[in-house]
Amino acid sequence: MSEQSSSVTREHFAYLAARTTQEDDFLRELKDAARSEGIPSIWIAPEQAALMQILLRLAMAREVVEVGTLAGYSAICMARALPPGGRVHTIEIVPAHADFAEKWIARSDVSERITVHRGKGNEVLARFAENSFDAAFLDADKKSYIDYLSQCLRLVRNGGLIMADNAFAFGQLFDDQPTDPEAPAIRAFNDHMATIETLQRIIVPIGDGLWIGVKLNRAFA
Repeated sequence: MSEQSSSVTREHFAYLAARTTQEDDFLRELKDAARSEGIPSIWIAPEQAALMQILLRLAMAREVVEVGTLAGYSAICMARALPPGGRVHTIEIVPAHADFAEKWIARSDVSERITVHRGKGNEVLARFAENSFDAAFLDADKKSYIDYLSQCLRLVRNGGLIMADNAFAFGQLFDDQPTDPEAPAIRAFNDHMATIETLQRIIVPIGDGLWIGVKLNRAFA
């Protein structure tokens, strides 16, 4: 045991990735097809997908909302962790990405568990009822993360999960002059996330940094 966490190196990441449940051929084919159609390779890492699936199963989640579908990789991964009758509602603003995702979701083993909603994240989130989800996952435009979080705190039930990707700002979290224009928005979101007293929260150093929070009905003590 240690009262302080050990520093994580590239070697640690390679070690854990090699020993984590791997993605299957279908997901690898999906990524190859997405690249060939010019969709950015910014989906979650397989080891992050495995962690999210474990968390969803532990939370006994049935209803999940995702902001940022892209190619549908994470939606499929999450849907595979849900029981029969569960559903992922995933939101995508780019028509070409939504078209691609719907095509590959239809070919997946969980096609009946995923609905793609087209439109702006906040506008689609506003349509859902309070406390109607067991979990939420944010992986869209970073400048809107704080607004998405506000909506998700309304939508996710007490005891539910709120997850957000890219807490490490594409590896540029500590750069004085980051080249990625969304890095400052991630820093602002991280600082905001740390003030939410009704979330027990942690950044897990996997993928590009994954925020995991559990919504509480009172301030965490």
